[in-house]
Amino acid sequence: MDLLTQLLNATLTIGGASILWREIIGNAFGLASAFGGMRRMVWAWPIGIVGNALLFTVFLGGVFHTPQNLDLYGQAGRQVMFMIVSFYGWWNWSQARKAGLRESHETDPSRSIVSEPAEDVKAVQPHWASTRERVSMVAFAVISTLVCAWIFTQLGSWGPLADAWIFTGSMLATYGMARGWTEFWLVWIGVDIVGVPLLLTAGYYPSAVLYLVYGAFVLWGFFVWLKVQRTEAAAADAPADVEVNAEPQPVRH
Repeated sequence: MDLLTQLLNATLTIGGASILWREIIGNAFGLASAFGGMRRMVWAWPIGIVGNALLFTVFLGGVFHTPQNLDLYGQAGRQVMFMIVSFYGWWNWSQARKAGLRESHETDPSRSIVSEPAEDVKAVQPHWASTRERVSMVAFAVISTLVCAWIFTQLGSWGPLADAWIFTGSMLATYGMARGWTEFWLVWIGVDIVGVPLLLTAGYYPSAVLYLVYGAFVLWGFFVWLKVQRTEAAAADAPADVEVNAEPQPVRH
């Protein structure tokens, strides 16, 4: 237990500021999860869960006596939410990938699901949310942010309104990722815009830096998903191949 405690409390000093290694490692797992999500790989979910567990202890600074000694209930709460939604996303993507593998095997019987995992089969197909789903997202964002801001204020959270939006936006983005909505990348951008100044002011420098990295990564991911979505839509709309007559044609001179 002493060794585990020492590992959890290990710090790195940069510019006179003490930074927990588990904050750095937790954010690294989060970045790996985001990369996996962009690639639509199932392993993105369990990797993200590990990072969430580490960051949960980081953002309850007053409880776990971190160098910042600040409680950000929204940031900590969203780690719990991430884990819950991530289990749903993990299951959802796994089922979708299994269905894709079965379909691939039926289309090409020479391919073995066991021996050839068919890495080209993705777990989810990007698509836009419907108008009704978008309206529901906006309504949820407004109501949840206001309610959470009040709750976090009562709990004594540091920066309750910004913390509330980060919590709400993260919940929407993670759920949207699980559903395959391309809009979830845009929600992440809104989270990053608010999250960077909040974390810098609170002294969570690795997380703030990672939010900046996430911002660039999210833009990249958005355009990757958008390209995939357009390519698949074009393929679906393309006319079926016309059988070509194999009879030899006379050569023109």
